[in-house]
Amino acid sequence: MPAKKKEEKKKETPKPARAKKAEPQAKTQMLEPVAPAAEPQEVAGEAFSFDIPKSDRYFEAVGRRKTAVARVRLYTKGDMAMIVNDRPYEAYFPTMELQRIVDDPLRKMKSEGRFRVSIKVKGGGVHAQAEAARLGISRALTVFNPEFRKRLKRAGFLTRDPRAVDRKKFGLKKARRAPQWQKR
Repeated sequence: MPAKKKEEKKKETPKPARAKKAEPQAKTQMLEPVAPAAEPQEVAGEAFSFDIPKSDRYFEAVGRRKTAVARVRLYTKGDMAMIVNDRPYEAYFPTMELQRIVDDPLRKMKSEGRFRVSIKVKGGGVHAQAEAARLGISRALTVFNPEFRKRLKRAGFLTRDPRAVDRKKFGLKKARRAPQWQKR
């Protein structure tokens, strides 16, 4: 192919595009509303009250340990029993050690028979669930009476245990276990 001359090259190159001048904006008209705005009317009679009946009042808190989560409610009315996942807590936590862990905050405050305790617990093992329930009960007791906080904190019941399973790292067999290494 023969070489192109300068003049031919100039003709082929496109010229840069120019922006068009903006047209002046048209004046907008105010639109009339289709329907007039409704004014709030006063309701005849008494104002609606959001009072909860005394039998349904409760103090709620959440406790966690490892992967276990316990949602605890303390009721001041009703039969003074402890229910865990719709079962008596003696049936859910079979050993005396686990029952003692769950009971500890109530025993420390000398209020074993004062509350109906409802606990919904999920995740983790039985021991972690018991410790999560203990933390939840302790937090609910401080919601019920903030003066309990000092004694529960001193006993260690309000401290969330941060220890959890260490994740497995790539290049290792487990969280810390390295593959066998030979010098020679």
